[in-house]
Amino acid sequence: MHRTAYLFLLFTTLLWGGNSVAGKLAVDHISPMTLVFLRWVLAVLIMLPIGWRTLREDWPVVRRHWLLLGWLGACGFTFFNTIFYTALNYTTAINVSIEQAAIPIVIILANFVLFRLRVNRVQIVGVVLTIIGVGLTASQGDLRQLLKLDLNFGDAIMLGAVLCYSFYSVGLRLKPAIRWQSLMLALSIAALATSLPFFLWEVAAGMVIVPDARGWAVAFYTAIGASVISQIFYIRGNELIGANRAGLFINLVPIFGTLLSVLIVGETFQLYQALALVLVLGGISLAEYSGRKMAI
Repeated sequence: MHRTAYLFLLFTTLLWGGNSVAGKLAVDHISPMTLVFLRWVLAVLIMLPIGWRTLREDWPVVRRHWLLLGWLGACGFTFFNTIFYTALNYTTAINVSIEQAAIPIVIILANFVLFRLRVNRVQIVGVVLTIIGVGLTASQGDLRQLLKLDLNFGDAIMLGAVLCYSFYSVGLRLKPAIRWQSLMLALSIAALATSLPFFLWEVAAGMVIVPDARGWAVAFYTAIGASVISQIFYIRGNELIGANRAGLFINLVPIFGTLLSVLIVGETFQLYQALALVLVLGGISLAEYSGRKMAI
């Protein structure tokens, strides 16, 4: 069971790492809120033929839990991405990478406060190793650079993105017992509805960049890969091993993003990137070994 979860979560974080590259390729080809809105328009169109029948059959359960499902879709799918893109207008990618590494910690704390789920010392060591790996990636191999970080408004609002995805991950524990097709379609519809105001604001502000061919390619990737497939896999991985253990895999996102930048954008591969990958994978392995022993 846990091996299946690992495959789901590794593929999820690989797709999310690709989303970082897609974000770089999207600059000047599609505006941020337009991208968020279009990815969920496309995601809903993809999920409708897959999930419409099951959603109709599961509708009595969905209707009873529509507030929870709406909150999960808005918090995990719309608000996280909207805040994430906005933060990047005010702060650096280094700061955002470091701050995003706090998601597993917030998940652990929230699970303890809400559900009294505990972790042991070995799992904490694993979390620390993954954070060091993220720090190496963000600082380009020189951890001393992290002491020079200039915190600003962008870093403050990025905290909102960290909280959004952390509470979404923890909230999946409460999702109703419906089929994955129904769940994903319901969450996608919620994300589409809550992304519309941000898109309309961008239109009213005259900041829309109408997507060209590259912009549409990025939109389709974020819809199919970074939205539908990855979210289905993340939800399933969360079901199999729990939010505390699944959340730790999120620290692979900046690592995969950097490696994919080497392959796709042509950036140079550095020794510190290999060391960062070893640290993150080693930290996850250590935490997972201890977590499985606790679960037995």
